[in-house]
Amino acid sequence: MSAADEILDIVDENDQVIGQSPRGEAYARGLRHRCVFIQARDAAGRIFVHRRTPTKLVFPSLHDMFVGGVVGTGETYDDAALREAEEELGVSGLPRPVPLFKFLYDGGARGSWWSAVYEVRCDLPVNPQVEEVAWHDFLPEDEVERRLTDWTWVPDGLAAYERLKAYRAKG
Repeated sequence: MSAADEILDIVDENDQVIGQSPRGEAYARGLRHRCVFIQARDAAGRIFVHRRTPTKLVFPSLHDMFVGGVVGTGETYDDAALREAEEELGVSGLPRPVPLFKFLYDGGARGSWWSAVYEVRCDLPVNPQVEEVAWHDFLPEDEVERRLTDWTWVPDGLAAYERLKAYRAKG
């Protein structure tokens, strides 16, 4: 089954399931669905940053400071966060990501999606999927901040990052 054929839950503005749709159709029609964003840090506190491959369905070749993806039909946010983090980092045995908050991302013409933000510590050697990740590294947070204006970032990840900084500032 291709990524475009994966079945997603379609949700309303209150994150209640109102139907299902293949991912490709959900993207094409801008149907509201669910996503997870996991900020992975190594033992030194550096953030896993990567550039997406040019073959990605959305935001090809852009940088991201999160791993993650869509929540499959019937899947919980927590289960999707662990699955996506392990898949994209190329590890197994990762601790369960810690949920922080959710927000409704407005992607304009692309539609909107409920976005659950998590964090996880990854002390394992990473081996990202070559189909998903063209380049990766763990970067200190100050370097990520410097790169915000130099690199082109996925817009939903950038929105999640700004909200995460505000969330942490509130303590």
